Amino acid sequence: MRTASRPLAAFSLTVAAALALSACGGDADAGTGTDDAAAGTVSFTWDRNLNAGEEDAEPELEQTSVEVPKNPENIVVFDMASLDTIGALGGEVSGAPLDSVPGYLEQYLADDAYDTGTLFEADLIAVEAEQPDLIIIGGRSSALYEDLSEIAPTVDLSLRGSYTETLERNATFLGEVLGAEEEAAAAIEEINAGIEEAKAATADAGTGLGLMVSGGELSAMAPAGPDSDARGARGGLIYDAFGVQPVVDDIKAATHGEPVSFEFLLETNPDHLWVVDRDAATGEAGAQAAEAVLDNEIVAQTTAAQEDQIVYLDPVAWYVVFGGIDTTRIMIDDVLQIAG
Repeated sequence: MRTASRPLAAFSLTVAAALALSACGGDADAGTGTDDAAAGTVSFTWDRNLNAGEEDAEPELEQTSVEVPKNPENIVVFDMASLDTIGALGGEVSGAPLDSVPGYLEQYLADDAYDTGTLFEADLIAVEAEQPDLIIIGGRSSALYEDLSEIAPTVDLSLRGSYTETLERNATFLGEVLGAEEEAAAAIEEINAGIEEAKAATADAGTGLGLMVSGGELSAMAPAGPDSDARGARGGLIYDAFGVQPVVDDIKAATHGEPVSFEFLLETNPDHLWVVDRDAATGEAGAQAAEAVLDNEIVAQTTAAQEDQIVYLDPVAWYVVFGGIDTTRIMIDDVLQIAG
């Protein structure tokens, strides 16, 4: 069975002239960054979910615009994908929920980086004491907007809808903020090329099923659709961003949103299983590894097992961070295992 490799994608990085600013004047509903050179600021507009953090609540969107300073010296980040992209573009983060920062992103923290709480609950006193120039939230931390925006300009870079469009929007915006427009443009071009290469590999790979393993139980992941929130978009990445053909036309209907059985895997019999070990991603102590959970007589009868086509995806990249530049390189490498 194949195990995800950790190196970054090996394809070459090409600098694309004058691309970074071209995406900044687009549809405000999708999020925009607009440079105000005279004031030394960049304007960012997005649809803020007023119900962020409320379980199962329908999104109530309000268009929000924030002016943020260019070349900020003190950046606080509650969104790991943004930490990833800032670092990949040559920037540095002064404050973050330090216990939530994955090992491969620690290099993008300042040597004296300060702790800002958790992804769900900010240490507002600590953040305010440090007087940051810019605060970035997203996904799990979106509900912190009201409190944090009283301290410093705060933007929400959550994934919503298209993965690639959100990544391009956020990288372009952060490139403007950091004065790294060319680096952002080159990274976007590289990532888009890598995703296309991965999609070409999955196009000839038959059917697939994204599978989340946690606590010994299996959950089938489903395509998310264009209007999905970050949680739904995350579960659908293997299909929506990387082109895997779902083994069942409507996975949500087929599973009723419930955990699935090993027999379900044999009944649907996908050519590939794309597995995320949630317990490994969250550091669950004493949890049984996904590979051990799937090592049984029923799974052994599936095409995916018999053809050595069970792919174990990097759990931190696919479950925790998803959306940053370095992380997307890891995800591309994961998918391209089937081409090797």
